[in-house]
Amino acid sequence: MTNSIAEVVDADVVLVLGSNTTEAHPVIGAQIRQAVKRGAKLVVAEPREIPLVEDAHIFLKIKPGTNIALLNGLMHVIISEGLYDRDYVENRTEGFEDLWEVVQDYPPEKVAEICGVDVEDLKEAARLYAQADKAPIFYAMGVTQHSTGTAGVMSISNLALLCGKVGKYGCGVNPLRGQNNVQGACDMGCLPGDYTGYQKVANPEARAKFERAWGVKLPEKPGLTVTEAVKAIEDGRVRCLFVMGENPLLSDPNLNHTEEAFRKLDLLIVQDIFLTETAELAHVVLPAACFAEKEGTFTNTERRVQRIRRAVSPPGEARTDWEILDELMRRLGYENNLGSPEETLREIASLTPSYGGFSFQRLDREQPQWPCPTPDHPGTPILHVGRFSRGERALFKPAHYVPPAEQPDEEYPLLLTTGRILYHYHTRTMTGRNAELNRIAGRSFVEINPADAERLGLQQGARVKVKSRRGEVVVDAVVTDRVDEGVIFIPFHFADGAANRLTNDALDPIAKIPEYKVCAARVERC
Repeated sequence: MTNSIAEVVDADVVLVLGSNTTEAHPVIGAQIRQAVKRGAKLVVAEPREIPLVEDAHIFLKIKPGTNIALLNGLMHVIISEGLYDRDYVENRTEGFEDLWEVVQDYPPEKVAEICGVDVEDLKEAARLYAQADKAPIFYAMGVTQHSTGTAGVMSISNLALLCGKVGKYGCGVNPLRGQNNVQGACDMGCLPGDYTGYQKVANPEARAKFERAWGVKLPEKPGLTVTEAVKAIEDGRVRCLFVMGENPLLSDPNLNHTEEAFRKLDLLIVQDIFLTETAELAHVVLPAACFAEKEGTFTNTERRVQRIRRAVSPPGEARTDWEILDELMRRLGYENNLGSPEETLREIASLTPSYGGFSFQRLDREQPQWPCPTPDHPGTPILHVGRFSRGERALFKPAHYVPPAEQPDEEYPLLLTTGRILYHYHTRTMTGRNAELNRIAGRSFVEINPADAERLGLQQGARVKVKSRRGEVVVDAVVTDRVDEGVIFIPFHFADGAANRLTNDALDPIAKIPEYKVCAARVERC
């Protein structure tokens, strides 16, 4: 997030795009609702009628996979009507002419047809956002999990820059992280092309710095993403996989294909707190401690670094993650000189400029947001104030709308989209063990529009088979107008009726994220 969570309650307009915020991020969702109660106008753009729509001034019920067209349409209205921040654009950005060259191809009438929304709602949403003093944008995986996900994020950035809403209180571009330390994991180099603090593997200077610190020779090329690793297993280039705190045999796209690849591995190691679907297939399982059983830090969605403290001891033979990794390194011949989480944070601070000011002692008193380069630095609640990461000017990165990789046809006439529900967390590794949550939401389902249900002869609660080109699942039918005709929705949490047996593993060419959010499907009576 470029800004801080607490700022949302002071907003004049809030734009939520591709995020079921109250169910997937309920704390921030509650604060958005507080902003509405204080007078803010809420604009929601989503393929489903999510609970947050009840509080929305405008609901743009877009077709799945049309985010870029929508954003270009909003910018067309803003530029055509002279509502953009001319001073900001002239003095703090570059590439406006290139942006307009693309955006002028997306008049509101054309965009309304592409996205399936009302043209007047589109125009009003553009005017509300452009004319508001404080207007944050919140988005999540409904924007990123597409074969054009990177371009979707850049289009959000374009919109915010166009209206002068980057580097300003109550504004910004704010991605919502799905789990408690996703931001921290990325910050710590859990990306195949990065060391800590997004220092690039391919950068010789960064690589030399870590080689000196660790006393080893490091690879010059970035590694593989998760989805690329699956392909590499098939090709025989990867024979051993170490899975840590992840459940790819439920969370990866095209699960049948992923499972087939995993069965080819010579060695599958899983380090987790419970025996997940992936751990059940593993040759070796390393039992790990959960968050309440270890010391360390988490970095949350607003870049805030927080201390975590052990409340109880790990059960049985479970160990903390760092202890397991330290032991593995020692047995493989590398003597790691870090003897505790506190010492680890000390090394992180010495090698990572954005974390330079963090220590256990400081985090016992306060939890600043990075970048925080020195011990006396106050932290950075708002990014890009006065200056951008690339210099004095931000760069517009326009993109044309490209339809999803897979379109409906006669055999698969419906568009399937996936997402989360309030009662479960990711692949239910933890929440699936709670009897009360399972009583409320214990099995998978498909939401289907009443017109589609009538055409297929389906009744509420019927068991149905949902098929795509990659697999099939049997789930309960929920007949509802939360989804438009021609669109169906399945939550991805459940192993029984796993949505990801159906989803498309087409990748975004830059971020390599799969197109979880849209594929062609059909529904049949069982």
